[in-house]
Amino acid sequence: MNKTTVATGVAHEVPEDLLLALQNDESALERWNDLTPMARNEWICWTITTKKPETRAKHIERTIIELMEGVRRPCCWAGCIHRQKTS
Repeated sequence: MNKTTVATGVAHEVPEDLLLALQNDESALERWNDLTPMARNEWICWTITTKKPETRAKHIERTIIELMEGVRRPCCWAGCIHRQKTS
């Protein structure tokens, strides 16, 4: 994977606003691409399920900050509601 490639999640593609934030921070992008597909999916879903644009922008900013702190999944969030449940 080259330095500009942004890996996706399991149920979600990376939305344009998060994609741009990741591409603008090489260290955050490297950490993003090191996450498991499921973990990336959790960050994406956590970002896109917000109701207000301001909240979404804050989630994207927090994603970058927390990736740099070594956080691998969004804290205190129930998880992606879009994943298919398996028996």
